[in-house]
Amino acid sequence: MDLSDLPGEPLPRHGSISASVSSAHDVAEDFHNLTDDEVNQKVEAILLERIRNGDKPSLFQLGQLYFEQGLYDKAYDYLEKARDFDFQAIYQLGVISYDGLGNRKPNYKQGVEYMMEVAMSKSSQAKHLACIAQYNIGRAYYQGYGVGRQSDQQTEKWWLLAADDGNPNGSIMAQTALGMFYSREETLDLKKAFFWHSEACGNGSLESQGCLGVMYELGLGVKKNETAAFECHKEAAERGNVYAMGHLVKCYYMKKLYTKAGDLASRVAILEDVNEISSETNCIPSYVAKGISMGCFFYARALQLGHGVKVNKEDAQKYYSKAYNYDQDMCFLLQNVCSNGAI
Repeated sequence: MDLSDLPGEPLPRHGSISASVSSAHDVAEDFHNLTDDEVNQKVEAILLERIRNGDKPSLFQLGQLYFEQGLYDKAYDYLEKARDFDFQAIYQLGVISYDGLGNRKPNYKQGVEYMMEVAMSKSSQAKHLACIAQYNIGRAYYQGYGVGRQSDQQTEKWWLLAADDGNPNGSIMAQTALGMFYSREETLDLKKAFFWHSEACGNGSLESQGCLGVMYELGLGVKKNETAAFECHKEAAERGNVYAMGHLVKCYYMKKLYTKAGDLASRVAILEDVNEISSETNCIPSYVAKGISMGCFFYARALQLGHGVKVNKEDAQKYYSKAYNYDQDMCFLLQNVCSNGAI
C-alpha cells in the first residue's frame, strides 16, 4: 500500500477568517451583497488597521486570511510576526515550510522543527494542536523528509501518539494512516488495520470508510461480509469517496445491475482533477486516481458490450485509455479479471 502522497493535516478551523471577522459584533460595516473578493479586501483593511493599533491577535488572523486565499508568501510574513505568542501561527509556518507552499521550496527540516515545537509544548494554548502536529511528524518519518532517514518505528510511534487511542479529538488522519500503515507488506497486521480504520470511520473519516468496504469485501482482518462491504462502499461513495465509487461500480457490475453500474461509472469517468478532489474530500490522491481508473474501466466495458448503455466502441476505447492513464496497475488488474472470465 503506497502512502507516499499522504497529505498533511490542516489546521482545525471553524469557518474562514473572513467569515469570523466580518460577522464580529464590533464590525460596523455591512458585508451583505459583496463578492468574496470584496469581503476579503474589507477584512484585510480591518485587520491591517487593528495591527497598526497594536492588536497582536490580528497578526495571526491576517496571516491566516492570506493562507486561505493561497497567498502563502504574504501569509508567511505575518505568521512569522505572530509566532512568539500564537501556536497556530507556528503550526501554519510548519505547513508552509514542509509543503513548500507559495514561491518557497520545501524546507522539510524547518517544517518538522515547527511541528516539534507545537507537539512538545506544555502550553495549554498548544494542547488542541498537539495531535495533528504529531501526525505530521509521523508523516515526515514515513516519507523520510526532514528527519535524517525514513523510519517505520518512528512513524508508528508518532501516529500512535497522534491517534490518541481512537479519541475523536485526536488526529483522525493519524487513525486512518495507521489503518493503512498496518496494511503494508512491511508492517502487515490486518487486525490492527481493521481496528484503526474502524476507529477512524467512527470518527468521520471518509477515507477509512472506503478502506473498510474493501476489507469486508475481501475478508482482510475481518470475516468476509458482502453486505457490510456494500454498505461501506455505498455510504462512502455518497459522501464523495471516489475510490469507494469505483468499488461500488464494480459491485453493481458484478451483480449484473448494469443500469446502476453504467450510471455511476459515467459520472466517475468524467472526473479529472485528482488533487482538487483530494483536497475537497481529504482522501489520498493516488486512491482518488484508482477510483477514477475503476470507473473509466467499467464504463468502457459497458460501452463495449452494451451493458446498461448503448454500444459505442470508439468511446469504449477512449475510456479504456483513460483508465490506464490514471492507474496502470488497477487497469491491468481489472483486465486480468476480465480475461479470467470473472467480469
